[in-house]
Amino acid sequence: MLLDGKNGLIIGVANKHSIAWAIAQSAASQGAQLIFNYQNERLRENVEELVATMPGAKAFPCDVGSDTEIAALIQQVQKEFGRLDFLVHSVAFAPREELTGQFVNTTRQGFATALDVSAYSLVAVTRVAVPLMTDGGSVVTLTYLGAERVVPHYNVMGVAKAALEASVRYLAHDLGPKNIRVNAISAGPIKTLAARGVSGISKMVDHHREFAPLRRATEQGEVGDTALFLVSPLGRGITGEVIYVDGGYHILGSLASAE
Repeated sequence: MLLDGKNGLIIGVANKHSIAWAIAQSAASQGAQLIFNYQNERLRENVEELVATMPGAKAFPCDVGSDTEIAALIQQVQKEFGRLDFLVHSVAFAPREELTGQFVNTTRQGFATALDVSAYSLVAVTRVAVPLMTDGGSVVTLTYLGAERVVPHYNVMGVAKAALEASVRYLAHDLGPKNIRVNAISAGPIKTLAARGVSGISKMVDHHREFAPLRRATEQGEVGDTALFLVSPLGRGITGEVIYVDGGYHILGSLASAE
């Protein structure tokens, strides 16, 4: 039981297809006690139904766009656990209209929203979680290949993910002396609730399945098990990294993926 006696906070579960839920299942299978958030009342029922299947788990409201709600969530974590061992940040959002057409037409407000929710929220949540990581800890966030390469229609989300990956490195530098590790997982395209906002997501998954070296689509459980590795003692020497869980797709050049 890699996580026996460990406490984790999972941010970003929307439904059973969420990558965050797969991570939660992997962590719970190894003994972790977990607390979740739900963004709003619309998602509350979905999250609470899932959490009810996990012994000892609880869910509390928190929109990561609000510092007040983030602080309230961490207060609940402190009340329930007293100490926090790991944090999973699986949150991303951009207005749907920003994920079609050309990036050059990104609006100022759309840009600000995508960067705030998808990148700055990692900083905001980590900052208030650190005081609870009294024995060190691990922070894991989710990114995508669009952070470093142009992916059609990913647009401003690619820029937001690039900012997220840079934030991982800066946070890793800041928090390393406290024995707190910060890493990102770059997952292949998966049809989650958030991903449905990206125009052409089904074609992206099909293309990935056809050309990735492993010749299959990325599964939530694969990402979950990698996160388990990163938050467990097995990943104790890794920080500031982006680990790819995409069947090897990221190694391909444009010719290889178009042959």
